[in-house]
Amino acid sequence: MTGAPKHPDFVFPASPEGTAPALASRIERGWQYLQIDDARNAEREFAAALKQQPTFHPAETAMAYLSMARGNEKDAATRFERALQAEAAYVPALIGRGQVLLELDRDGDALASFEAALAKEPSRTELKSRVDVLRFRQTQAMLARAKTAADGRRFDEAAEAYRQAIAASPDSGFLYRDLAAVEQKAGQAASALEHYRKAVDLDPGDARSHAGIGALLDAQGDVMGAIAAYERARSLDAGEVPESVMVRLRAAAALAKLPAEYRAIPDRSQVTRADIAALIGVRLEALIARAQPRQLVITDIRGHWAQGWISPVVRSGVMDTLPNYEFEPSRLVRRNELATTVSRLLTLVAAARPELGKKWQGVRVAIADVAPTHLSYPAASVAVASGVMPLAGANFELLRGVNGREAMDIISRIEALAR
Repeated sequence: MTGAPKHPDFVFPASPEGTAPALASRIERGWQYLQIDDARNAEREFAAALKQQPTFHPAETAMAYLSMARGNEKDAATRFERALQAEAAYVPALIGRGQVLLELDRDGDALASFEAALAKEPSRTELKSRVDVLRFRQTQAMLARAKTAADGRRFDEAAEAYRQAIAASPDSGFLYRDLAAVEQKAGQAASALEHYRKAVDLDPGDARSHAGIGALLDAQGDVMGAIAAYERARSLDAGEVPESVMVRLRAAAALAKLPAEYRAIPDRSQVTRADIAALIGVRLEALIARAQPRQLVITDIRGHWAQGWISPVVRSGVMDTLPNYEFEPSRLVRRNELATTVSRLLTLVAAARPELGKKWQGVRVAIADVAPTHLSYPAASVAVASGVMPLAGANFELLRGVNGREAMDIISRIEALAR
């Protein structure tokens, strides 16, 4: 043969060891004819080989390549399949089938054929680059389908597309992350968590996956786990998790460490003096620390769950003991008593923020059910003027009990003023 081969991409269908020399020679001669585009003589040699041995897979493969040269891809595909039925791992047929399947726009099947050839002969570096390109193209197509399905809330379809993309590119962490995000939207928390964790195994610097883990753990009530995942995400990308989320979780973590009695306060139909002292001690610790401490004896709080908060609150002067030095932690609280406590807390706030204190100091609020001459009026007026204890219509309701949610709201308003 003279000159460059006309079909350099065709793989010579070598005859296996032990083939009769005359049979092997026909394949070699026919291949030379094919490479100079002498289709008629090439076909004569290949056909003669098939006539001599109808199941001779190199001859069937050669005929398939001849069909490709003539532009008959369908016939070529049929012949390659026939050759592979005789010898499933025959590399020239596997590569040829991959080439013709590409021409038939069957990229997925072509990729599988090339991968089978590469598995048989890993040394074919030129084939590896083709496989990589096809894998990339296939992955891109799958990702496009997955995104379209996800945007249309067809989560099962999107997840399947991501799984196919992962099968083609199993070391791509972002694919596991995107699959997890779809599963998360579909309410498949366990699978989503597994795939987010696989994503960070493959790419520890993936902030979005760490944030995804945090969101799932947060939803499951695993506060400490969520905080750890979110903090890792924020260390990689500060904007990935809002600060408000961290504040909420840190507050929840702190709350979880508090006694069960404290955590039950919001649900109480009526709070006790111990409940109020505990709320102040926990939520307004910095505020009462500004007060000049008093030296007092309290005789009835030893061993009480709120002892650690009652003592500093009483020493700050915000709450009092009775003349017999008892605090009576279990006594229910009414709004008149709470107004006194609130007015003392507001005095501490005003000392630190005088410009804010002017909004309620000296203000005399009209209260329908509390005359200005009533002993509780000054405290009630300050509590109302500051916005900490709103009126019920026009009334203050001095003797009404205070429920847990109301107490939490009142302390929260003071906390906001103190901040």
